[in-house]
Amino acid sequence: MVEFKNISFSYSKESGIYNINLHVNDGEFCFLVGPTGSGKTSLLKMIYFDIFPLKGEINVLKYNSRKIKKNKIHKLRKKIGVIFQDYKLLKQRTVYENIALPLHINGVGRKNIKSGVEEALKLTDLSDFQHKFPHQLSGGEQQRVCIARAIVKNPELILADEPTGNLDPAAAHKILKILEQINKEGTTIIMATHNYKLISDKDYRLIELKEGNLISS
Repeated sequence: MVEFKNISFSYSKESGIYNINLHVNDGEFCFLVGPTGSGKTSLLKMIYFDIFPLKGEINVLKYNSRKIKKNKIHKLRKKIGVIFQDYKLLKQRTVYENIALPLHINGVGRKNIKSGVEEALKLTDLSDFQHKFPHQLSGGEQQRVCIARAIVKNPELILADEPTGNLDPAAAHKILKILEQINKEGTTIIMATHNYKLISDKDYRLIELKEGNLISS
């Protein structure tokens, strides 16, 4: 599914990730943990080829970071759903329209868009919110829209970058419960978090980073 081979990347002499070797299997739910600035977001960006390692190579869903051509990256990203901490919702679009956007981009027909969005709305408990705009929603509701947008294209892999970072405990637990349900249905999930309290009672694999180094996996 995902394999890092001796990868290193740095923004500066003081910030980067170093000599990471890591393998994530199909169907896993992994928590990528570590304090702010430890390299979690950089690692996730490499998985969907937003940035590339300066050393080493990454294999993701049979695509290789050294071999892939720029005009083929979109094919990989069709198979990956990304959930951002800051939502990245289009303010002038309704909940329904935000969720439908990836399907429009992928050229899906109107009938299939409707059924796909309705299914995503149901799974994230947002059916009653589909005609609302982002500014009318709470933080937890907006994050659930992000999850629905990520899953609507039936990805093989979901990357969640601190999806509960700005939420109260109740909303955070609801987000985690939704992600667990998605994983049970077969989707691989890698979730970055620094909220150890949220995951303390979970029996999922922990991948821990500290100052850009892999501490445990």
